[in-house]
Amino acid sequence: MTASPLPPTITDWFTQRGWAPRRHQLEMVDAAAEGRHALLVAATGAGKTLSGFLPTLVELIAPHPNPSPEGEGLNALHTLYISPLKALAVDVRRNLLMPVEEMGLPIRIETRTGDTPSERKARQRVRPPHILLTTPESLSLLLSHEDSLLLFAGLKRVIIDEVHAFANSKRGDLLSLSLARLQRLSPQMQRVGLSATISDPDAYRAWLAPYGEIDAVRLVEGEPAADPDLQILLPEGRVPWSGHSGQYAVPQLIEEIGRNRTTLIFCNTRFLTEFIFQKLWDANDPKYPIGIHHGSLSVEARRKVEGAMAAGELKALVCTASLDLGVDWGDVDCVIQMGAPKGSSRLLQRIGRSNHRMDVPSKALLVPGNRFEYLEAQAAFDAVEEGVRDGEVFRPGGYDVLAQHVMACACAAPFNEAELLDEVRSAMPYSGLDAATFGRVIEFVATGGYALKAYDKFRKLVPTSPLPLAGGAGGGPVKAQGSLRSLPPLAPPASGRGTNWRLSHPKFAAQHRFNAGIIVDAPMLDVRFKNGRSLGRVEEYFAAPLRPGDSFIFAGMALEVEAIRDLDLIVRAAKKAAQIPSYMGARMPLTTHLASRVRAFLTDRAGWARFPDDVREWLEMQDYRSALPEPGQLLAETFPHEGRHYLVVYPFEGWNAHQSLGMLVTKRMEMRGLKPMGFVASDYALGIWSLEEVTDPASLFSSDILEEEFVDWVENSYLLKRAFREVAIISGLVERQHPGKRKTGKQVTFSTDLIFDVLRKYEPGHLLLEAAWHDARARLTDVGRLGDLLDRAEDTMLHIQLDRVSPMAVPLMVMIGRESVAQGSVDDALLVEAESLAGLAMTP
Repeated sequence: MTASPLPPTITDWFTQRGWAPRRHQLEMVDAAAEGRHALLVAATGAGKTLSGFLPTLVELIAPHPNPSPEGEGLNALHTLYISPLKALAVDVRRNLLMPVEEMGLPIRIETRTGDTPSERKARQRVRPPHILLTTPESLSLLLSHEDSLLLFAGLKRVIIDEVHAFANSKRGDLLSLSLARLQRLSPQMQRVGLSATISDPDAYRAWLAPYGEIDAVRLVEGEPAADPDLQILLPEGRVPWSGHSGQYAVPQLIEEIGRNRTTLIFCNTRFLTEFIFQKLWDANDPKYPIGIHHGSLSVEARRKVEGAMAAGELKALVCTASLDLGVDWGDVDCVIQMGAPKGSSRLLQRIGRSNHRMDVPSKALLVPGNRFEYLEAQAAFDAVEEGVRDGEVFRPGGYDVLAQHVMACACAAPFNEAELLDEVRSAMPYSGLDAATFGRVIEFVATGGYALKAYDKFRKLVPTSPLPLAGGAGGGPVKAQGSLRSLPPLAPPASGRGTNWRLSHPKFAAQHRFNAGIIVDAPMLDVRFKNGRSLGRVEEYFAAPLRPGDSFIFAGMALEVEAIRDLDLIVRAAKKAAQIPSYMGARMPLTTHLASRVRAFLTDRAGWARFPDDVREWLEMQDYRSALPEPGQLLAETFPHEGRHYLVVYPFEGWNAHQSLGMLVTKRMEMRGLKPMGFVASDYALGIWSLEEVTDPASLFSSDILEEEFVDWVENSYLLKRAFREVAIISGLVERQHPGKRKTGKQVTFSTDLIFDVLRKYEPGHLLLEAAWHDARARLTDVGRLGDLLDRAEDTMLHIQLDRVSPMAVPLMVMIGRESVAQGSVDDALLVEAESLAGLAMTP
C-alpha cells in the first residue's frame, strides 16, 4: 500500500509524541482520498477515533476552494460525528481537542446533544463549528429545520462511532434515514463507520452504504491487540445457587480496587448499579473514593463523575452501559463485570475500557452471580480468548421511525412522495419498502389514518402542486446568516411521479421538534432537593406509592421523601433504612452464541475438570440423578415438591423467550384442567408449578401454540398496548410535551390507550397497530427464538420423571414467588430456602 502523505503539521505532531501513524490510520486517509466510504474494524486502543477524524484534519489543513478553517459561513460545517451516548460525544470532544490544540489548528469542535443549552443550539445552526459531535436524535432534529438544506450542503464526512450499537435498532433506523437525507443534500459526503466488535463486516458495510452497495465501502482492519487478561472470580466460599448481584464478592472487590489505580465496575441494570455501590460503600473500610454513573442521574451528577474520572480522582466507578461504549480514561487498569455478561461482544467492549492501549493487555474480572452464570461467564471467557463475537440479526426498519422522519423532512421543506421514497429506499433497513406501504405511512403522517382523519390535530400534511422554488416549509425563501437564499427544490416536480406534500400549518413543526426522539423511557419524575438541586430521575411507577417520610437510595445516597409535586419528587437526606428504586428498562438477552456454548458445556464431561469443585459436583449429580441435554435437545423434568407438581424445562433461549413461553404454556395448562399456579423464568430455564401432574409435557409445547394461544395472548395482553404506546410516541401520533409543559406518564398512557381502543374497533388494519404488533411479537417476546425452541421441543424433548427436585432446578426453584400467572388467578407466596433445596437435590 502506498500511503497518502500526511501534512507536516500532523506528522510533526506524531513525532513530537513519540508515535507513528498506524497502518489502518493511513488506510483511512487513502479511502477518503479515493472518495470512498469506509468501515474501520479495530481493537479498542487502536486509535479508532483519531483514525476516523484523520482525513478531516488532513482536509481542513490542506488548501481547498471552500472556506478556510477560520471561515465563518454555513459551509464551515465539514464533519459530523455520531455517538450512541451523550457522554461519549463529550469525551471525544475532550480527546480530539487535545491534538487539535497541540497542532495549533484553528478548528472549532462542538457537541450538540439533549444536554446542550438552547441558545448554543440556535447559534450552531447559524455559525456551525467545523466538526460537530452529536447523536442520531439531535441530527434528526437539525434536519427538521428549514436551513438544514444550507447547513449540510457542504458536509464532507459523517463518522459513526460504535456503529454496531446502532445498526439493528430503531435508533439505527433513524440514523440510516438521516444519512440518506444528508447524502441527498451533499452527494459527495463520505460515510465512516468505526467499531471494535463486529462479527460480520460485510453486513455492516451494506448497512453503511447508500443503496446497500457494499463495494462502495472500503473495509479497513486494524492490527491485532494484546490478548486480554481475563479471569473469573472464584468466591472465598461456594459459588451461589441463585441470585444475580454477586454481592458475595464485595470484600474481594474492595481488595481488587485497592490493587489497581482505577477500576470500572459494570452492572447490567441501574438497580444493580445502585445496589452494588451501596454494598461497596458499606464495606469501604479503606475509604476509597468510589463513584456511581447511570443514565437516570442528572446531567450535573454525570458530568461531575466523568470529570473526576478524567482527573484521576476516583479509585473506582460503578456504572451501567452508560459508559461501555468508548468513554476512554487512560488510568483505568481493571474492569469488573458484575453478573453474567450476556454476550461476548458486549464483554469485549467493556474489557476494552481497561488499559486503553493495544500493546498492553486489558485486565478484566467476571463475577458470576450463580452456578448457571458461572457457565455463562466461562462461555464468554472462551469466546473472548478465541476472538469470537456474537452475530447480529438485521431487521427491516420500523414504520413508526419512518413516520417521524417523514415529518422531519416536511418540517424542513415540501417534498415529492416518489422522490422521498427513492431516498428512503437508499437506507438499508428500508430498501425493501414498497410504494403502497410508503403511501400508507404518508397518509398516516398527513391525516392520522381513516379513523382519525376527521380530527384537525392529526391533519399535519396537505398535498400541494407544484413545489415552490425555495426550501422553506411554508414555501418562502430560507433565511440564513441575515440574508435570503433561494434553493432549488430537493425533489423537482415530475409528472406522474407522486404527490407533492407540505406542512398544513407551521405549528406542527414546533410540535414535532418538541416531541421527536426514538428512546421512549418509562414515565419519570425528577428527584430534587428543596433548594432545586436535581439528582436525576426515577420511574413514575416506583415513585407513585411513595409517601412523605418514606426513604429510598438514589445516586448512592439515602433520601427521604418530603413531597411529590407535579413531576418533581422532593427529597432530603435520610438516615434510616431505604429501598433501591427498580427500573423497567429492557433486560439484556443472553445471545444465541453464548447460549449454544453453555449447552455444549453440559455434555462436555471432559471439560468439567476446569470448573470449581462445587460447579463440577453440581453437574455430576445432575447427570447421575436426571440428565443433561445434548445440544439441540430440550430437557423437561417433572417432580413433586411440598404438595405441588413442577415442570422445569431448560431451553437456554433467554428470559424474554422463556417469559413468553411461560405465559403461553400456563394458559394451555389451564385449558386442559392442569390448574397451573404460577411460573418463573430465567435466561436458562422455565419452571411451572401446578396442582395437577403434567404427564405429557411435549403436547404443551407443540408449535401450533404460536398460531393459537400466542396470537390471542398478545392481542389481549398489556404487551400490545405497551408496544402501541411506544410506536404512537415515536411516530408523533401522541405528544409527550408541549412548549412550557410536559404530560405525565398517566396522561400519555391514557391518550395512547384511548386511541388504541378506537383503532382496534374502527381501523384494525391501521399502520401503527401493525407496527405495534410487530414490536410486541419480535422485540418484547423474542418470538424468533421462541419458534426455534418449539420446533426443537416437538422432535427432541427428553422427559425425565423424578421423585424430587433436580440439581439444575434448584437455581430456578429459589426464585419462585417472584413471578405469577398474569391473570392473577393464584397468588402464590411460596418461599424456598436455597440450602434446604440444595441438600434435597444433591443427595444421591
